[in-house]
Amino acid sequence: MAKHGKKYLEAAKLIDSEATYEPLEAVELVKKAAVAKFDETVEVAVRLGVDPRKQDQAVRGVVVLPHGTGKTQRVLVFAKGEKAKEAEAAGADFVGDQDMINKIQQGWFEFDVCVATPDMMSEVGKLGRLLGGKGLMPNPKAGTVTFDVSKAVQEIKAGKIEYRLDKAGQIHAPIGKASFDAAKLNENLKALLDALNRAKPAAAKGVYLKGIAVSSTMGPSARVNTAAYK
Repeated sequence: MAKHGKKYLEAAKLIDSEATYEPLEAVELVKKAAVAKFDETVEVAVRLGVDPRKQDQAVRGVVVLPHGTGKTQRVLVFAKGEKAKEAEAAGADFVGDQDMINKIQQGWFEFDVCVATPDMMSEVGKLGRLLGGKGLMPNPKAGTVTFDVSKAVQEIKAGKIEYRLDKAGQIHAPIGKASFDAAKLNENLKALLDALNRAKPAAAKGVYLKGIAVSSTMGPSARVNTAAYK
Protein backbone atom coordinates (compact mmCIF):
# COMPACT_ATOMS: atom_id res chain seq x y z
CA MET A 1 0.00 0.00 0.00
CA ALA A 2 1.38 3.40 -0.99
CA LYS A 3 2.47 5.71 1.81
CA HIS A 4 1.37 9.33 1.59
CA GLY A 5 2.99 12.39 3.12
CA LYS A 6 1.49 14.68 5.71
CA LYS A 7 0.34 17.26 3.13
CA TYR A 8 -1.51 14.63 1.11
CA LEU A 9 -3.21 13.19 4.19
CA GLU A 10 -4.38 16.65 5.26
CA ALA A 11 -5.66 17.40 1.75
CA ALA A 12 -7.44 14.04 1.62
CA LYS A 13 -9.59 15.10 4.57
CA LEU A 14 -11.25 17.65 2.29
CA ILE A 15 -12.72 14.95 0.06
CA ASP A 16 -15.01 12.09 1.05
CA SER A 17 -13.68 9.11 -0.92
CA GLU A 18 -17.06 7.37 -0.66
CA ALA A 19 -19.13 10.32 -1.93
CA THR A 20 -19.94 11.46 -5.45
CA TYR A 21 -20.03 15.18 -6.15
CA GLU A 22 -21.61 17.42 -8.75
CA PRO A 23 -18.97 18.42 -11.34
CA LEU A 24 -18.36 22.00 -10.17
CA GLU A 25 -18.12 20.95 -6.52
CA ALA A 26 -15.68 18.17 -7.45
CA VAL A 27 -13.27 20.52 -9.23
CA GLU A 28 -13.53 23.06 -6.42
CA LEU A 29 -12.51 20.36 -3.92
CA VAL A 30 -9.66 19.19 -6.13
CA LYS A 31 -8.39 22.78 -6.36
CA LYS A 32 -8.44 23.10 -2.57
CA ALA A 33 -6.63 19.78 -2.19
CA ALA A 34 -3.84 20.78 -4.63
CA VAL A 35 -1.20 21.80 -2.10
CA ALA A 36 2.03 21.12 -4.01
CA LYS A 37 4.50 23.97 -4.51
CA PHE A 38 4.00 23.88 -8.30
CA ASP A 39 0.88 24.50 -10.38
CA GLU A 40 -0.55 20.99 -10.50
CA THR A 41 -2.31 19.61 -13.56
CA VAL A 42 -5.95 18.71 -13.02
CA GLU A 43 -6.74 15.38 -14.65
CA VAL A 44 -9.84 13.31 -15.24
CA ALA A 45 -10.15 9.53 -15.36
CA VAL A 46 -13.26 8.13 -17.03
CA ARG A 47 -14.21 4.45 -16.81
CA LEU A 48 -16.25 3.45 -19.86
CA GLY A 49 -18.64 0.54 -20.34
CA VAL A 50 -16.84 -0.81 -23.39
CA ASP A 51 -14.61 -3.81 -24.06
CA PRO A 52 -11.16 -2.42 -24.97
CA ARG A 53 -10.23 -5.76 -26.57
CA LYS A 54 -12.82 -5.32 -29.32
CA GLN A 55 -12.02 -3.16 -32.33
CA ASP A 56 -15.63 -2.03 -32.75
CA GLN A 57 -15.66 -0.63 -29.21
CA ALA A 58 -12.51 1.48 -29.49
CA VAL A 59 -12.85 5.06 -28.28
CA ARG A 60 -10.39 7.61 -29.62
CA GLY A 61 -10.60 11.19 -30.73
CA VAL A 62 -9.69 14.81 -30.11
CA VAL A 63 -11.34 17.77 -28.45
CA VAL A 64 -10.40 21.43 -28.16
CA LEU A 65 -10.77 22.44 -24.51
CA PRO A 66 -12.41 25.90 -24.37
CA HIS A 67 -9.87 27.17 -21.84
CA GLY A 68 -6.85 25.14 -22.93
CA THR A 69 -4.69 22.92 -20.74
CA GLY A 70 -2.46 25.57 -19.22
CA LYS A 71 0.51 24.02 -20.95
CA THR A 72 2.22 25.55 -23.96
CA GLN A 73 2.59 22.80 -26.55
CA ARG A 74 5.71 22.79 -28.70
CA VAL A 75 4.56 21.81 -32.19
CA LEU A 76 6.74 20.21 -34.86
CA VAL A 77 5.40 20.19 -38.42
CA PHE A 78 6.78 17.99 -41.19
CA ALA A 79 6.02 19.88 -44.39
CA LYS A 80 7.58 21.31 -47.53
CA GLY A 81 7.19 24.45 -49.62
CA GLU A 82 4.03 26.49 -49.13
CA LYS A 83 2.73 24.16 -46.43
CA ALA A 84 5.91 24.75 -44.43
CA LYS A 85 5.37 28.51 -44.74
CA GLU A 86 1.74 28.08 -43.59
CA ALA A 87 2.87 26.13 -40.54
CA GLU A 88 5.40 28.82 -39.60
CA ALA A 89 2.78 31.56 -40.01
CA ALA A 90 0.35 29.61 -37.79
CA GLY A 91 2.87 29.53 -34.96
CA ALA A 92 4.55 26.13 -35.27
CA ASP A 93 7.70 25.95 -33.15
CA PHE A 94 9.65 23.75 -35.57
CA VAL A 95 9.08 23.17 -39.28
CA GLY A 96 11.04 21.05 -41.71
CA ASP A 97 11.24 17.82 -43.67
CA GLN A 98 14.32 15.60 -43.99
CA ASP A 99 16.34 17.91 -41.73
CA MET A 100 13.89 17.35 -38.84
CA ILE A 101 13.76 13.61 -39.53
CA ASN A 102 17.56 13.49 -39.28
CA LYS A 103 17.52 15.41 -35.97
CA ILE A 104 15.03 12.96 -34.44
CA GLN A 105 17.09 10.00 -35.64
CA GLN A 106 19.99 11.55 -33.75
CA GLY A 107 17.96 11.72 -30.52
CA TRP A 108 16.28 15.16 -30.59
CA PHE A 109 12.83 15.26 -28.98
CA GLU A 110 12.29 18.86 -27.84
CA PHE A 111 8.64 18.97 -28.96
CA ASP A 112 5.26 17.83 -27.64
CA VAL A 113 3.12 17.25 -30.75
CA CYS A 114 3.90 16.27 -34.35
CA VAL A 115 1.88 17.31 -37.39
CA ALA A 116 2.65 16.07 -40.91
CA THR A 117 1.24 16.65 -44.35
CA PRO A 118 0.11 13.39 -46.02
CA ASP A 119 2.86 13.60 -48.66
CA MET A 120 5.47 13.52 -45.87
CA MET A 121 4.18 10.37 -44.18
CA SER A 122 6.22 7.95 -46.31
CA GLU A 123 9.36 9.53 -44.80
CA VAL A 124 7.94 10.24 -41.34
CA GLY A 125 6.80 6.60 -41.19
CA LYS A 126 10.46 5.61 -40.94
CA LEU A 127 10.43 7.19 -37.48
CA GLY A 128 7.70 4.79 -36.37
CA ARG A 129 9.69 3.18 -33.56
CA LEU A 130 11.08 6.47 -32.27
CA LEU A 131 7.86 8.50 -32.40
CA GLY A 132 5.39 5.67 -31.75
CA GLY A 133 7.06 4.66 -28.51
CA LYS A 134 6.55 8.18 -27.18
CA GLY A 135 3.01 8.58 -28.50
CA LEU A 136 4.17 11.26 -30.93
CA MET A 137 3.43 9.64 -34.30
CA PRO A 138 1.15 11.82 -36.48
CA ASN A 139 -2.25 10.18 -36.97
CA PRO A 140 -5.20 11.08 -39.24
CA LYS A 141 -7.70 10.25 -36.45
CA ALA A 142 -6.03 12.80 -34.21
CA GLY A 143 -6.05 15.40 -36.98
CA THR A 144 -2.25 15.49 -37.09
CA VAL A 145 -1.91 14.13 -40.63
CA THR A 146 -3.44 16.88 -42.75
CA PHE A 147 -2.78 19.40 -45.49
CA ASP A 148 -4.56 22.02 -43.36
CA VAL A 149 -1.48 22.52 -41.19
CA SER A 150 -2.53 26.03 -40.22
CA LYS A 151 -5.74 24.81 -38.57
CA ALA A 152 -3.96 21.87 -36.93
CA VAL A 153 -1.30 24.09 -35.35
CA GLN A 154 -3.81 26.71 -34.20
CA GLU A 155 -6.05 24.09 -32.56
CA ILE A 156 -3.15 22.45 -30.76
CA LYS A 157 -1.97 25.82 -29.49
CA ALA A 158 -5.55 26.64 -28.41
CA GLY A 159 -5.79 23.52 -26.23
CA LYS A 160 -6.63 20.52 -28.39
CA ILE A 161 -6.03 17.21 -26.63
CA GLU A 162 -6.24 13.63 -27.81
CA TYR A 163 -8.06 10.98 -25.78
CA ARG A 164 -7.68 7.24 -26.21
CA LEU A 165 -9.08 4.20 -24.44
CA ASP A 166 -6.45 2.26 -22.49
CA LYS A 167 -6.29 -1.49 -21.89
CA ALA A 168 -8.28 -1.12 -18.66
CA GLY A 169 -11.20 0.55 -20.45
CA GLN A 170 -10.38 4.03 -19.15
CA ILE A 171 -9.71 7.45 -20.61
CA HIS A 172 -7.16 9.70 -18.87
CA ALA A 173 -6.84 13.34 -19.90
CA PRO A 174 -5.71 16.73 -18.55
CA ILE A 175 -8.39 19.43 -18.20
CA GLY A 176 -6.27 22.36 -16.99
CA LYS A 177 -4.23 23.57 -14.04
CA ALA A 178 -5.09 23.94 -10.37
CA SER A 179 -4.66 27.71 -10.81
CA PHE A 180 -7.62 27.81 -13.24
CA ASP A 181 -10.96 29.11 -12.01
CA ALA A 182 -13.24 26.24 -11.00
CA ALA A 183 -15.78 27.38 -13.62
CA LYS A 184 -13.18 27.06 -16.40
CA LEU A 185 -12.11 23.61 -15.23
CA ASN A 186 -15.75 22.60 -15.15
CA GLU A 187 -16.29 23.84 -18.72
CA ASN A 188 -13.20 21.95 -19.91
CA LEU A 189 -14.47 18.82 -18.15
CA LYS A 190 -17.87 19.19 -19.83
CA ALA A 191 -16.24 19.61 -23.25
CA LEU A 192 -14.31 16.37 -22.79
CA LEU A 193 -17.31 14.39 -21.52
CA ASP A 194 -19.50 15.73 -24.34
CA ALA A 195 -16.84 14.55 -26.81
CA LEU A 196 -16.73 11.11 -25.19
CA ASN A 197 -20.51 10.82 -25.41
CA ARG A 198 -20.38 11.70 -29.11
CA ALA A 199 -17.66 9.07 -29.59
CA LYS A 200 -19.73 6.27 -28.02
CA PRO A 201 -19.33 3.15 -30.19
CA ALA A 202 -22.53 1.73 -31.68
CA ALA A 203 -21.48 -1.68 -30.34
CA ALA A 204 -21.32 -0.45 -26.72
CA LYS A 205 -24.21 -1.81 -24.63
CA GLY A 206 -25.45 -0.94 -21.17
CA VAL A 207 -24.07 1.90 -19.06
CA TYR A 208 -21.48 3.87 -21.03
CA LEU A 209 -20.14 6.36 -18.46
CA LYS A 210 -19.43 4.07 -15.54
CA GLY A 211 -17.25 6.30 -13.42
CA ILE A 212 -15.62 9.75 -13.48
CA ALA A 213 -12.97 11.03 -11.09
CA VAL A 214 -10.97 14.25 -11.08
CA SER A 215 -7.69 14.83 -9.29
CA SER A 216 -4.59 17.00 -9.29
CA THR A 217 -1.08 15.70 -9.97
CA MET A 218 -0.22 15.19 -6.30
CA GLY A 219 -3.66 15.32 -4.70
CA PRO A 220 -6.55 12.99 -3.88
CA SER A 221 -9.37 12.34 -6.34
CA ALA A 222 -13.03 13.30 -6.16
CA ARG A 223 -15.68 11.11 -7.76
CA VAL A 224 -18.11 12.92 -10.08
CA ASN A 225 -21.81 12.24 -10.49
CA THR A 226 -22.04 10.64 -13.96
CA ALA A 227 -25.73 11.59 -14.26
CA ALA A 228 -24.61 15.15 -15.01
CA TYR A 229 -23.39 14.02 -18.43
CA LYS A 230 -26.15 11.67 -19.54
